[in-house]
Amino acid sequence: MYSSSNYIFHICFLLIISSTCLAQTNFHPKTLFLAVKQDPSTLQYITEIQQRTPLVPVKLAVHVGGENLWVDCETGFKSSTYKPARCNSRQCNLARSTSCGDCKTKNKTRPGCNNNACYNIVSNPALNNTFYSGAEIAEDILTIQSVNGSNTGPESRGPVITVPKFIFSCCPSFLTQKLGKDVKGMIGFGQQSPVSFVTQLASAFKFSRQFAICLSSSPQENGIIFIGHRPYLFALGFDASQDLFYTPIIRASPEYYIQISSIRVNAKTLQLNNTLLSLGGTRISTAVPYTELEPSIYRAVSKAFISEMPKNVKTVSPVAPFKTCFNSSFIGISPLGLGYNAPGIYFVLHNPNVFWTITGANSLLLVNPGVFCLAFVEGKKATGDAIVIGSYQMQNNLVEFDLARRRIGFTNSLFFRQTMCSDQFYTS
Repeated sequence: MYSSSNYIFHICFLLIISSTCLAQTNFHPKTLFLAVKQDPSTLQYITEIQQRTPLVPVKLAVHVGGENLWVDCETGFKSSTYKPARCNSRQCNLARSTSCGDCKTKNKTRPGCNNNACYNIVSNPALNNTFYSGAEIAEDILTIQSVNGSNTGPESRGPVITVPKFIFSCCPSFLTQKLGKDVKGMIGFGQQSPVSFVTQLASAFKFSRQFAICLSSSPQENGIIFIGHRPYLFALGFDASQDLFYTPIIRASPEYYIQISSIRVNAKTLQLNNTLLSLGGTRISTAVPYTELEPSIYRAVSKAFISEMPKNVKTVSPVAPFKTCFNSSFIGISPLGLGYNAPGIYFVLHNPNVFWTITGANSLLLVNPGVFCLAFVEGKKATGDAIVIGSYQMQNNLVEFDLARRRIGFTNSLFFRQTMCSDQFYTS
């Protein structure tokens, strides 16, 4: 277990050495951003960075609870500025090295295989939650796009910023199994790691440790991840930060947990095991495509959802991985522009007056011609999480992760504001 005192020490340590990580530019951005798009085959959300010398585009799967950025260094990795972290160095300490030594191979050294190098643990949730303990800790150049103040038009993009010594982990190719096409690793935004993507950038550019993610519902259109300060501007100058409501982060974990105290379907509060909700907690994950509910919670939500559907909407045979499906003949479009006309699902948070509204756009999925399914899946009891909120339920909602204040903010669907996550100039 990584203690809070060690964590505070490492954050302070990172701030002390941030002068070695600062971008080599006189421009000090307040906000950076990444484009993010869904891979249709895996349903993972993918972003792209520029890394190495010479710079090359690197596709990475987004993992909000990941502790680091890791890439495949075994296949096609070439960089004249790659620098492995040496045993007992400050980079090893920051990246939580678990071992140190020489690369056990007859071949000459290369990225990912050096002598007197240190290693840490990385994970791929898509590969049956595989953990790998031999990832070589290293530094290399990385670039990222900045935001140009409060502009919302084509001039909204600021300069490209260079971070000359970004700490990451170098891994073998097998770890990229089950990732999307041409995806070479994962980018982690975990709250407890000194080398997570957001923490390194916040330390380098002296802005608050926070980021906001807005996932597009279309595989053809980009959403966006804002890193740093507000505003979060969309079409016609709408600042989504004005609609945020907050709930506390409840665990000291790389992953993000919040408290859901009850669930309503329309006006009906479901009878649930409150101890299960309290002890299990609710995790927010971009590594899970659809929200997973503990079996008893799933049954209660499904039963209430069916009951609140119009009487002429009939259930049909399930379509895996979903268990609750409907004939689409009498399911219309919401007159408010909120997707399909469906019962509202409300996740009531730490306060009865604070709740996350899930409309038809995020609760129903067209799986086959004529068939809609409730886009929630029955989870496994063994995971220990009562609820895992997946990426489908996050689509076209802006979610802010405020690490400095230990809270998470939600806007509810941007459809309420007649906009969506792709409706901005930064990533278009």
